Amino acid sequence: MRMHRKDNLDSRLLACKEVLTLADLSQKNMKLAAEIKEYLDLKAIFGNDNPVHLEVGCGKGAFVSGMAKLHPDINFIAIEKVSNVIVTACENAIASGIKNVHFINCAAEVLPKYFKENTFSRVYLNFSDPLPKKGYLSQRLTHPRMLKVYASLCKEGAQLWQKTDNKPLFDFSLDSFKEVGWQIKEVCLDLAANPFEGNVITEHEQKFMDEGKPIYRAVAEVKKVN
Repeated sequence: MRMHRKDNLDSRLLACKEVLTLADLSQKNMKLAAEIKEYLDLKAIFGNDNPVHLEVGCGKGAFVSGMAKLHPDINFIAIEKVSNVIVTACENAIASGIKNVHFINCAAEVLPKYFKENTFSRVYLNFSDPLPKKGYLSQRLTHPRMLKVYASLCKEGAQLWQKTDNKPLFDFSLDSFKEVGWQIKEVCLDLAANPFEGNVITEHEQKFMDEGKPIYRAVAEVKKVN
């Protein structure tokens, strides 16, 4: 079902400019959009040279805001292609006074438009859309073509951390990591039974656990694209 457009969305997005880079959404071809470079000056945005982590598909921002509070010495970039959703993440971050998160309302394919190579030390994928229909597999955020996008922007030795409640997507992701030569460092088939220190559990994640659904987690080390 199509999401109802929030009232005053455009003005609300503009009001979040201190934490939000508004993407140019006029170019619908993602490959072409990524080729028109508008690199962000992260030092100007954050005021420091701290390591930068990326969350792809941040939703309403609970995870990235929680991580930013736990790790004030790390800068976080969070992207979400649905403007109707990311505006809530931005408003909540502003209300909480969080200074080490910056948002962009763009798709993952467009990341090379805004970031240079060797920018990120870690990538987070949390409860991504599993896109179960066979014709949509190439759109999954852990498809090899997307992993190559992340790798091009990551530092040597960077990691991708994934959490999902969808076993078919998880298995697909592990296969994708192997296909592009990434080393799988950790695999957890039930995060509730095997918690780790520093895990930010969002309302979405807690709901799954309350329903008795296992949460799958993987950590893979990025292999740079030659």
